[in-house]
Amino acid sequence: MGVRKTGSHRRHVAALLMLMLAMGWTATAAGEATLEELKDRVANAAIADRPPLCIQISERQLESFSRFYAAGDNEKAHAALVDVTAFSELARDYAIQSHKHEKQIEIAIRKISRKLNGLKHTVMHEDQKQIQDAIDRLEQIRDDLLAAMFPNGVKK
Repeated sequence: MGVRKTGSHRRHVAALLMLMLAMGWTATAAGEATLEELKDRVANAAIADRPPLCIQISERQLESFSRFYAAGDNEKAHAALVDVTAFSELARDYAIQSHKHEKQIEIAIRKISRKLNGLKHTVMHEDQKQIQDAIDRLEQIRDDLLAAMFPNGVKK
């Protein structure tokens, strides 16, 4: 993920980050669990309690991806993007396994996918493929959840 430092690009990314801050995407409430604490909770939680924790991690890592990318830290940005999809997959797996939270997880993953799609259009062209690959994986995860919720398909 090469980042070319242009004044226009930096201003655009800075404006996007300010918008995200205003929307509360990157703000962490006092007393909120750290990312590592959430990951520990996933390992120790009952199967039915894991999907919302995994989605929380995915959402936080989406915030981290945006911050790292804007700061030009491509290695950390890539790692955060990998976590977004990995924990979304775990959320799907745990939701399907427990038959709990399937609808909420599908909705959350749809929102994450939309946010990534919006971010994709703000990054350098050469970085868009990696984001599109993540979006494609998220869409497959959503399809899997929908198939689990509606095993007989959609009635016509």
